[in-house]
Amino acid sequence: MAGSIGAAVVVVNRPEVGSLSRLFSNPNVADKLSLVPDFNDTATLVPLLIIPLAVQWWSVWYPGAEPGGGGYVAQRMLAAKDEDNAVGATLFFNIAHYALRPWPWIIVALGSLVVFPTLADIQTAFPNVEANKIGHDLGYPAMMTLMPAGLVGIIVASLAAAYMSTIATHLNWGSSYVVNDVYKRFVRPDADDRAQVLVGRLSTVVLMVLASLVALALESALDAFNILLQIGAGTGLLFILRWFWWRINAYSELAAMVISFLVAVGLKLGHFGLEGWQELLLGVALTTVGWVAVTLLTQPTNHATLLSFYKLIKPEPAGWRPVLGRAMKAGELTEAEVVRGKLPLQILAMLTGCVTVYSALFTVGYVLYGNTIASLVAGVVALLGGFALLRLWYRLAT
Repeated sequence: MAGSIGAAVVVVNRPEVGSLSRLFSNPNVADKLSLVPDFNDTATLVPLLIIPLAVQWWSVWYPGAEPGGGGYVAQRMLAAKDEDNAVGATLFFNIAHYALRPWPWIIVALGSLVVFPTLADIQTAFPNVEANKIGHDLGYPAMMTLMPAGLVGIIVASLAAAYMSTIATHLNWGSSYVVNDVYKRFVRPDADDRAQVLVGRLSTVVLMVLASLVALALESALDAFNILLQIGAGTGLLFILRWFWWRINAYSELAAMVISFLVAVGLKLGHFGLEGWQELLLGVALTTVGWVAVTLLTQPTNHATLLSFYKLIKPEPAGWRPVLGRAMKAGELTEAEVVRGKLPLQILAMLTGCVTVYSALFTVGYVLYGNTIASLVAGVVALLGGFALLRLWYRLAT
């Protein structure tokens, strides 16, 4: 944050920019400041607002924003000392990540539209970069070439830290799959710690090399973003429902991952002429039908595991009635142990959290824009949302 804020301050004070008000009034920037798409421009409205709100949030797995939770969230929550701290840390992360962190980047990006208005200007800043790699996503690096020497060091360190936090997560995550789910399970079940660590290190190197090769084949960061979305299309609903529907098993998840990957590759290689959002919808539909069919055609997870999961997690009972009924009939569970869920309250807390985070995002944005009334309205909504969320959190915890 220190590096990105420092970069934003320098950009705002450059002679070409002058100030925030001059930046926002610049002809290259003025038509790009709306926090929501133009409702008359369906080509932008559909992929940037309607699809994310109606489909993407529940259907697409994306690292760091996994529907139903995932490895990213688990790593953060398991590092906390108790459940309250875990929930609080997750909420804090989402506010810091979505409401605060983007704005220094946005200011630098807007500044690049003034300082480097065309791709030819960016090419001039990077004369040794191949023409097919020159794109709008190089606007931020181009601005870094104008930073004073001391600040460049801080910015490079901050970018390296951000990069390492992400790459370390993925490499450790990937090597843990290789070691625990492949090597120890199928190749050498009796492997000692030394052998497992060696395989983990080797797989980390191999994964890094493969990732580098894939990165070199991409033309822009947007390509990587779209590929990630498409590969995860249709898996999100499964990751949500696994908490609420006893029938989901390991085959469901494997099927979802394989089908979504094959669909993504097929759409990438097929060149069917579809818009990105149309490919996303197709991927969601095919993957969802596929994993639901596999779920219904395969055997459920064994009863002991399901019952153990229920006792530990206490999910909403409605989707677990067959498991609970069998357990109570066998004397493995009593009626008193079946905790009535608080699903409506939990959904309300989720929606309140979303409103709070986005209101905070808009508050910061309108403050920077100098729009006092809008910033006050958004700020009041954010404060009210935060208060309501704390009340809901207390009710859920008691």
